[in-house]
Amino acid sequence: MKKFLASIAVSLLTLSAAFAQTLPAPTIAAKSYLLLDATSNQILAAQEPDLRIEPASLTKIMTAYLVFAALKEKKLDLNQSVNVSTHAWKVDSSSSKMFIEPNKPVSVNELLYGLIVQSGNDAAVALSETVAGSEEAFAVQMNREAERIGMKSSHFANSHGLPSPENYATARDLSLLAARLIADFPEYYKTYYSTKSFTYNKITQPNRNRLLWLDPTVDGMKTGHTEAAGYCLVSTANRPNGSGSRRLISVITGAASDQIRAQESLKLLNWGFLNFDTVKLYDKDQAVATPEVWKGTQPQIKIGFDRDLYVTLPKGSAAKLKPTLERKDPLVAPIAQNSKVGSMKMMLDGKPVAEFPVLALEKVDQASIFGRAWDSIRLLLK
Repeated sequence: MKKFLASIAVSLLTLSAAFAQTLPAPTIAAKSYLLLDATSNQILAAQEPDLRIEPASLTKIMTAYLVFAALKEKKLDLNQSVNVSTHAWKVDSSSSKMFIEPNKPVSVNELLYGLIVQSGNDAAVALSETVAGSEEAFAVQMNREAERIGMKSSHFANSHGLPSPENYATARDLSLLAARLIADFPEYYKTYYSTKSFTYNKITQPNRNRLLWLDPTVDGMKTGHTEAAGYCLVSTANRPNGSGSRRLISVITGAASDQIRAQESLKLLNWGFLNFDTVKLYDKDQAVATPEVWKGTQPQIKIGFDRDLYVTLPKGSAAKLKPTLERKDPLVAPIAQNSKVGSMKMMLDGKPVAEFPVLALEKVDQASIFGRAWDSIRLLLK
């Protein structure tokens, strides 16, 4: 997974540089921002994407990610009752809460609504204690997961995002986390993140993400605010794209108000949808070539990609895109399935805009000693 994310990161930088030459990024009233096409894993626009920021309640995206992982692994159950600790109940009373109480059991399902819809800091602490035993142990898990995902510039000190010098992130890292949560836990994402309000303890609170009311294609994700962080929002919209759909993820940090973070997020999402097309290049396991194999039990091998491959381009330029396959010839057996055997460069107006690893779609074992000897002679004569 780390190698895959690293290869994607290289293509993101290339694509962003190429786009910057032809399509000016929008002016966004925020300290930093980033727009990610989650379908193609491409960054379409960014300003200070690696600026260290206080993530505030955007921290709760990682908290939810770990809870969803525990549910998927059957370590938790949605209907499981949680006894609320004094530590969870006493979390900063001036901050956002879902108003859980000691000695009043609450379900994991209710806590997730409280965490995501109501942005309850008390819910975050209760969930962290349920998953890891203590909030401190949960923070260790958060940082371990951040490293696994590839969040290179982030660190978590708590489950809720209340100010701490050891709690920081970047717009780039938060976009990566948001994309991973949606991809890894689509059903949980669909259940919780588009919910507009939730009632617990006879208190109804609305989702703080204004875009859920302003745009029907927006189905998440999370707001955040502290005095130091300003107003932050990770938002995402899923809109039709040909016969399928296309998802963009916007990260806005340090906006001046709740209204501005919503307004600028929607501006950024609309800019991405209006100015770019996302094109499917190849299907997963589709053979893009069948080159010759030397010293193997078969004469040829199918090569391609282990996932559906998409690329995002400025509108109207997709017809000019040209693929260029570069192989590691000669291909000599044994060849393991999914091993890299070359790369595919996507060229636009003679310039590379993306590069993807090309993999062996099947394994090829070594031939017999006689077959290997014959191919050695052929290679010498080639």
